[in-house]
Amino acid sequence: MKIINSIIHMQALAIAPERNGRCITFVPTMGYLHEGHASLLREGRKRGDVLVLSIFVNPIQFGKNEDLDRYPRDLERDCQIADECGVDIVFIPTAAEMYPHGFQTGVSVREISLPLCGGSRPGHFDGVSTVVAKLFNIVRPDVALFGCKDFQQLAVIRRMTSDLNMPVEIVGMPIVREPDGLAMSSRNAYLTPAERTSALCLFGAITRVRELFAAGEYSIDVLTREARAIIEQEPAAVIDYLEFRDSSLLQEVEVADSSTLLALAVKIGSTRLIDNTVLGENL
Repeated sequence: MKIINSIIHMQALAIAPERNGRCITFVPTMGYLHEGHASLLREGRKRGDVLVLSIFVNPIQFGKNEDLDRYPRDLERDCQIADECGVDIVFIPTAAEMYPHGFQTGVSVREISLPLCGGSRPGHFDGVSTVVAKLFNIVRPDVALFGCKDFQQLAVIRRMTSDLNMPVEIVGMPIVREPDGLAMSSRNAYLTPAERTSALCLFGAITRVRELFAAGEYSIDVLTREARAIIEQEPAAVIDYLEFRDSSLLQEVEVADSSTLLALAVKIGSTRLIDNTVLGENL
């Protein structure tokens, strides 16, 4: 397994003659890997000849007073997981090289970036789409894999890739959950034991909505009220948003159907967690 820090070196490997038509699969991350990331890497190993993992805590997708400085990091453990998953190259650029002095270009994916996390974190998805576009230009992947836990992020990247005619296949991978249902996230490391228990209210709300939908309840008002009631029982939980959207374009819906997305963002103490489910898909 190679560890590369230089953009020029990474680009040289991606376009080298010895690539000889081999398929590059790519998993971009901010590090502090968990089983969710590992599932992407294992699938990426199956789909291509060269598997590249990037680790980069992207400063331009963090807003003022967000957790950039305290975002969890453990590079040694990340590299161990990468090696176990069969990664060929770990690309770890610096912020100074990714955004050198005078950097002023960005990528903005308009409407689909505005609701949900886009409303709570203005400019966040401009930072995401810009860094992903840069990474695609550096790594030159044929296939890139992203987790569906960040559903809106995946939708933004799909839209950007399509709109800009990027020759990259985007693969969305299922949410990986703990045995009790909590969606795996690097930010789970922030939770105290008591908060970790409180955080189960997100999955509780998702489970309740799916049960109601399976029983024939399609009213958005009813489903919203039931989901909110479960979360609001937890004193540590504060809802940022709880919305039902069309899973394709993230537009508002009046009646739930099998393609409807339930998207949640909830603060547990000082930690903001997200989760989601598409009502007609398996958990």
